Amino acid sequence: MCLRLEFLRAITCDFSTESELGRGGYGVVYKGVLRSGKIIAVKKLFELHLKEENFQNEVSYLMGIKHRNIVQFVGYCAESHWEAIEKPSGSKKHIFAEVPKRLLCFEYVSNKGLSLDLKWNMRYEIIKGICNGLRFLHDECRIIHLDLKPENILMDSNMTPKIADFGLSRIFGEQQSHIVTDNHAGTRGYMAPEYLIHGVITKKADIFSLGIIIIEIITGQREYPYFDLDSSKNAATSCQHFKEKVLRSWRSKFVSTSKYISMKKYSQQVELCIAIALTCVDPAMEKRPTAKDIVQVLNAADQTS
Repeated sequence: MCLRLEFLRAITCDFSTESELGRGGYGVVYKGVLRSGKIIAVKKLFELHLKEENFQNEVSYLMGIKHRNIVQFVGYCAESHWEAIEKPSGSKKHIFAEVPKRLLCFEYVSNKGLSLDLKWNMRYEIIKGICNGLRFLHDECRIIHLDLKPENILMDSNMTPKIADFGLSRIFGEQQSHIVTDNHAGTRGYMAPEYLIHGVITKKADIFSLGIIIIEIITGQREYPYFDLDSSKNAATSCQHFKEKVLRSWRSKFVSTSKYISMKKYSQQVELCIAIALTCVDPAMEKRPTAKDIVQVLNAADQTS
């Protein structure tokens, strides 16, 4: 729904610091309390970095999305007001300018961002949830997120992961397989090499980001084996050593902690997830799996375990 700016001011106590939930490069998120007591998240975009096209894209994309692993869109505000702004020359003279106010409202997700201080079975469920959400975006909505990272994975009170922040997203036509752009916006460390260097956008750009996130969920760090494109043998050896190291680490945790009843089952899950993650971060995008492939592999593993 379209929401009035005055209404959003009222439910956030005039965008007070006490109502602030968090902030990022594009805006500040506030807690909005409705008369019924229900809470929503109100994202106020920075005017300085506001790109009208990005705002309109995000609204149009979010309107059609409904999935348990994607944050639910509630409404938007798009108003402009004339304000007296002081000239930058320091003359203390003012000019009147039309200032855009752009806000997005979402379901309130109480547990904020992705936490890494979790037991294995919870981490595994989070990985599956993120993969399911991404499969829905890619296959049902034809949306490429382009800014997948832990900060954009919100956790609700049941620890269900929800993909958020579609400000950089692109939507593909039914026959469209890629886009080439000069605007390489995103978060370094999570951006696929072909997108970062050449501006090539495909679904595989999100898959690369997903791989980094899975590695981070499993290991607590973003580091992964170096891929040498000229030596597949070295890359394979490096990946094998990495998998063995991660698996040893988790096995020792399973052995030392009595709450891990099914060590064999959990060890198989760790091994499977790290193998998936390493295929996702392959520098050759054609070697990366699709989100659908990943979901099918995880579902098959659950049925046989």
